Amino acid sequence: MFGVFGPGEDVARLTFYGLYALQHRGQESAGIATSNGSESFGLRTGMGLVSQVFDEEDLAFLRGQIAIGHTRYSTAGGSLACNAQPILVRDRETGEQIALAHNGNLTNADVLREDLEAQGVRFESTADSELIAHLLAMAPAGTWEEKFHYVMRRIEGAYSLVIMTKDVLFGVRDPLGVRPLCFGRLGNGGWVVASESCALEHLGVRMEREVRAGEVVQIDGSGMRSFSPVAPLAKRAACTFEYIYFARPDSQFMGKLIYPVREEMGAQLAREHHVEADLVIGVPDSAIPAAIGYAREAGIPYREGLVKNRYVGRTFIQPDQRIRAAGVSLKFNALGDVLRGKRVVVVDDSIVRGTTTPRVIQLLRNAGATEVHMRFASPPIISPCFFGVDMATKSELIAANKTLDEICAHIGADSLGYLSVEGLNAATGQSANDLCNACFTGVYPINVQLEMDDMSAARRDPVLAAADSLNRSGRP
Repeated sequence: MFGVFGPGEDVARLTFYGLYALQHRGQESAGIATSNGSESFGLRTGMGLVSQVFDEEDLAFLRGQIAIGHTRYSTAGGSLACNAQPILVRDRETGEQIALAHNGNLTNADVLREDLEAQGVRFESTADSELIAHLLAMAPAGTWEEKFHYVMRRIEGAYSLVIMTKDVLFGVRDPLGVRPLCFGRLGNGGWVVASESCALEHLGVRMEREVRAGEVVQIDGSGMRSFSPVAPLAKRAACTFEYIYFARPDSQFMGKLIYPVREEMGAQLAREHHVEADLVIGVPDSAIPAAIGYAREAGIPYREGLVKNRYVGRTFIQPDQRIRAAGVSLKFNALGDVLRGKRVVVVDDSIVRGTTTPRVIQLLRNAGATEVHMRFASPPIISPCFFGVDMATKSELIAANKTLDEICAHIGADSLGYLSVEGLNAATGQSANDLCNACFTGVYPINVQLEMDDMSAARRDPVLAAADSLNRSGRP
């Protein structure tokens, strides 16, 4: 997500470049909404990458002094054109438009949808993000603090938001602080809000700070102010998968630059799972810092053994398993002159279903590697995520259904090692009480039993399974 309040600026173009920097967070659809202070917003959305959705004609149409944008990775709601964001709704009291973009997942979406439908709300999409927009539009008249208090008391789960009215930009982060959100000063009274700090830096904007858990940042012609609409929680639940995979290595999260954290994950992995080898390679791109950290700590030379086709996107967040499988075969090529006759440690960020890792290992063996020792810079993923990373169902997670030896045999490695949860926490430099490790432990920061029951029922009932396939596309 990206938002800009910039009187006198080309806000649509700034948002376009901001979304370009955030393309790694979603590849299915993109959209930009702008406000010039009138009653109607400009809006352009479409399926595909940022560079495919917008052209010069779109940017010329999207005029104003405020803009918000979104690039989508579907978690709740299918990969459909109707689910492209930002979402536009009208305030029930004033009739003014509200635009909203959302990163995360609501865990009480089904209950909220039933309640809103009973009140006559007609939904234009299948995404849980629209629920938040309608709740804000229905909030009783009052101050913005009161409106957000009404909304944030009703929604549960993970949500970082950028919201725009005709003359105000908001940045909102849920009380658990699951997904990242930050802001910076643009100059000449302008401000920028973004999912990651790398988007600010691409525009030459210095990050002021991250939006705090449970905080609302309000930006308008008077400047920036912030408030906390709900009582603070005793704990936080920042997603450790942001450190492992999702965020760009040049972004900051929880006050830490991602790159050295990933290097430390690799170093900790080497301490926990050392093996005699001739070289260490990383699976490009997200595992490269961890591989460098592993090699340095183990005293084994680091080399590039896999070359990545830069024009293939992130296969983890492709919306269909067949597309992911095809993407892997096009994504990497092995360097035979580097690998031939060598004992190789391969560092990757994680393994989910176990469908892509065997292909990578076979690629290395075909290139002449005599031994392949697989190391993952994350703990075993044993539980699904309900907070914005589609980890598949428990029955599809390889670590939830096979022993370590069985996984090693399945992927065709000579040995296998995972980073421990304790090692992961230590590498982030955060307190374990401030992190969400639910996908590794099965211990969730809030109750998600209803979601788990729904997924289990979908697995048993063919009709529900078909609906589940529609509403939960994009599982890695």
